[in-house]
Amino acid sequence: MKKQLSKVLVLGSGALKIGQAGEFDYSGSQALKAMKEEGISTVLINPNVATIQTSEGIADRVYFLPLNAYFIEAVIKKERPDGILLAFGGQTALNCGTELYQNGILKKYGVEVLGTSVEAIMYTEDRDLFVKKLNEIEIKTPRSVAVNTMDEAIQAAEKIGFPVMVRSAYVLGGMGSGFCYDMDELKARAENSFSYAPQILVEESLKGWKEIEFEVIRDKNDHCFTVASMENVDPLGIHTGESIVVAPTCSLDEKELSFLQELSKKTIRHLGIVGECNIQYAFSSETGDYRVIEVNARLSRSSALASKATGYPLAFIAAKLGLGYGLHELKNNVTKSTTACFEPALDYIVCKIPRWDLSKFAGVSRQIGSSMKSVGEIMSIGKSFEEIIQKGLRMVGQGMHGFVCNSDITFENLDDELANPTDMRMFAIAAAFEKGYSVQKLHELTKIDPWFLSKLENIYQYSLVLKKYGTIAEIPADVMREAKRLGFSDFQIARLVEAPNGNLEKEMIAVRNHRKRLGVLPSVKRINTVASEHPELTNYLYLTYDGSEHDISYYHNKKSVVVLGSGAYRIGSSVEFDWCSVNAVQTARKLGYTSIMINYNPETVSTDYDMCDRLYFDELSEERVLDVIDLEQPNGVMVSVGGQIPNNLAMKLQRQNVPILGTSAVSIDRAENRHKFSSMLDNLGIDQPQWKELSSMDDVNEFVDRVGFPVLIRPSYVLSGAAMRVCHTKQEMEHFLGIAAKVSKEYPVVISKFLENAKEIEFDAVAHAGEIIDYAISEHVEFAGVHSGDATLVFPAQKIYFETGRRIKKISCQIAKELNISGPLNIQFLAKNNDIKVIECNLRASRSFPFVSKILKRNFIETATKIMLDAPYAKPDKFDVDYIGVKAAQFSFARLLKADPILGVDMASTGEVGCLGDDFNEALLNSMIAVGYNIPKKNVMISSGSAKSKVDMLEACGELDKKGYTIYATAGTAEFLKENGVNAIAVSRPDEHKTDNVLSLIADKTFDLVVNIPRDHTTREITNGFKIRRAAIDHNIPLITNARLAASFIHAFCNMKMTDIAIKAWDEYK
Repeated sequence: MKKQLSKVLVLGSGALKIGQAGEFDYSGSQALKAMKEEGISTVLINPNVATIQTSEGIADRVYFLPLNAYFIEAVIKKERPDGILLAFGGQTALNCGTELYQNGILKKYGVEVLGTSVEAIMYTEDRDLFVKKLNEIEIKTPRSVAVNTMDEAIQAAEKIGFPVMVRSAYVLGGMGSGFCYDMDELKARAENSFSYAPQILVEESLKGWKEIEFEVIRDKNDHCFTVASMENVDPLGIHTGESIVVAPTCSLDEKELSFLQELSKKTIRHLGIVGECNIQYAFSSETGDYRVIEVNARLSRSSALASKATGYPLAFIAAKLGLGYGLHELKNNVTKSTTACFEPALDYIVCKIPRWDLSKFAGVSRQIGSSMKSVGEIMSIGKSFEEIIQKGLRMVGQGMHGFVCNSDITFENLDDELANPTDMRMFAIAAAFEKGYSVQKLHELTKIDPWFLSKLENIYQYSLVLKKYGTIAEIPADVMREAKRLGFSDFQIARLVEAPNGNLEKEMIAVRNHRKRLGVLPSVKRINTVASEHPELTNYLYLTYDGSEHDISYYHNKKSVVVLGSGAYRIGSSVEFDWCSVNAVQTARKLGYTSIMINYNPETVSTDYDMCDRLYFDELSEERVLDVIDLEQPNGVMVSVGGQIPNNLAMKLQRQNVPILGTSAVSIDRAENRHKFSSMLDNLGIDQPQWKELSSMDDVNEFVDRVGFPVLIRPSYVLSGAAMRVCHTKQEMEHFLGIAAKVSKEYPVVISKFLENAKEIEFDAVAHAGEIIDYAISEHVEFAGVHSGDATLVFPAQKIYFETGRRIKKISCQIAKELNISGPLNIQFLAKNNDIKVIECNLRASRSFPFVSKILKRNFIETATKIMLDAPYAKPDKFDVDYIGVKAAQFSFARLLKADPILGVDMASTGEVGCLGDDFNEALLNSMIAVGYNIPKKNVMISSGSAKSKVDMLEACGELDKKGYTIYATAGTAEFLKENGVNAIAVSRPDEHKTDNVLSLIADKTFDLVVNIPRDHTTREITNGFKIRRAAIDHNIPLITNARLAASFIHAFCNMKMTDIAIKAWDEYK
């Protein structure tokens, strides 16, 4: 019998960070849908403004508040929910829930935990309890000792014997974990782990075993089964979030598989989990021995993957089981007829590949291991391992064309690269095959199962077959068919056969046309496990080359629209673009169009089977998009809502006569190509920073001598300022040009004068035939020089002159008219005094679209979609609101060992929050707490850099002093503060090695906040500043590196307490 509940509280996961990303937007949205279907009213707490779950019509009430015990209790007190869901917001929600339970808050307000009980959650989270619990039923876990002090850790390691694995309890994504081969490594690793958790584990090392995972579902009546079996291609020792994962398992036999499945059910029943969970094993095929590594009593990254891999809506079912349903009472949500009681069978194979963005961080270690560093992931579907791995390596979007045919990759020491994997390990294996390594030798070096290595060898061998042909026209049909079966793209075939230079667009189309003449065409397959009895109810599709008939029929009655999604999450393109694509698809559906989505990111809501009429879970490459268009023949394609990937396809698609909806591809190119854009601004008489296009060093020097440093160097066509740099000296510039020139050979590099101390202003808008219909002007707290994705954004803008706002609107209208824009646009301005310059213009939705849409309570994407589809839309009349929104960035530096946590024109944040307030202080405090900046209790450490930033910080330091905070400062800053009547305690710098050294004070947790403003622009050596910044991050102390943000934050918390923040829902801001 299901429980009688009228209102349920759902905890979201907050800002996306490494280890906890878009998969919880997906699971939370599913849970909210499940509650809605039951007629239960829902309250959601999630400060992440960019997600689908915090949009209108999903939850009945949304609170954009920080996820900590204080705010959650305040909402419970106000809303009085009957139940709470903890399993849908990642580790953040789980930890908050456990704390509320232990403090007796849930009991005090009579809130029932739905699904898995908190006791069961604690069994899985507390390693000691977990091992004891599994020992009761004689299930093996890695030999381990839970310790609370350094001495205990040393004794444990001696008992177990090196190498050992160290991990902290209650953290996500293996934070603070790693292998130690001797006592020194153990001491360093343990000190780091203790800064994240009170308890750590020292356990036996199983490095090199296979890692196998299952998703398990269980209801309150003890019905229990496994939904998906997954195998990590990488051996144990690499975190499952960093591994390439395949489903179903490939290298286990039936006997091994059912042995592990039975163990899974036994374990989950014993732990008493209700709903969905994930269990991970270490398994040795040689001995048949196993260990249970961990159980996650919540939806995890793997459960998002398993849902997409099998088409079994895990989060939805888990939410229903939490209400007390039995599995036999639930219909599978897709088929609406089969009960949810059966395990899906797969006639295809999928693989997940992570995406790293390590090149964005100076000094970061590229090795991958037990702590997670990847920022996003993709899933590819096909009929052979060769096909999915090649498809997947292209989808990751890091310039690779598959397993082979990648230029410019060299390894200094190949054996070392294979034995100590980095984010390039797949390409190291390809290089090894070229050097003649055998599968056996590679297995010894990498510990990857020979089954996978032999499949990779097949790809390499077939590339040799293709190389034998001299021209594309010579390739016979059977060779072409086999190449496609092995996942070779038209681009790879063109490169192998004709080895042309340049961007190969022409040759690629030649391969396409030859292939069509030969009749080698992809088949469209449906993921039919979901709806095996009623296939017409779900169109969850992928393309493969198995020569079979299509699973669906095509009628061209064309009222259909194709929306291109945003691909893998990465730094610079994340959940905000998923919000945009989902809103576009849903608006098109409401207008009576058949909506078709192409995207391959398993973490997202856009790849949910019920979001659109047809979902192609496949590549966003020119080749694949053209395949889909040949089949669907849609009314048009939308390239402006999925970020940069679709935007870059606009011109290519137009050359193949594909109808682009909204702004024309030619206009997109005029805005993207700096040359064309700049001369257009000159013709319109709009000011821009001085710039020049580079082709030789002489021109560069001549330009720099004329305008003076600092200058900004950037290549054409990029997202999130990849490979942009502000250079302050000649030597820095010459060094950087060596790197930037590699970024884009087809397009020249541009150099421009960089304006210091200028305000940066964002203009987001929607236009119709060149006329601006709706717009929002927001400003950055930080001055220009911090990438707009990392800056703290305020809307409505608070500190710009009235005149500036008027002129920004006027210039934007001129640009929109000139480019005849229909659809979304974003323009970035610099303002200094009353001078206004345009930096760039994107004719697509921007990162801040969800933020401004939610604060204005007007959906910009809905209006843009209506315009692009020629449908009627409402014109707004009011462009201002009486409250304030602040969007703050979430950084994940703690996971990127050795990276310098410093902000520049290259984007570094992995996510964001957006919070509201009745004034700026309240909104800022809200959003800073939401990204982890707790209000300091007593001590603040300040080293304030250059003279200018010392002055910027002075007033704030005075407020701290008056408020009774103790200020510690480095010598120069302390002296400056004292001269100006502010008390400060001087501490010595890292390289002075004295007793009052700032590093030892950080290690002793003396400070509650560290403000370090970098001053040195010449070299990025491991200077004092870097050591202070890194120490703060490694000891988990909040760090701010921007003077304007630090001053605003200090001003806010000196004038307002956390308890002064109003507990107001989104709908209460009128």
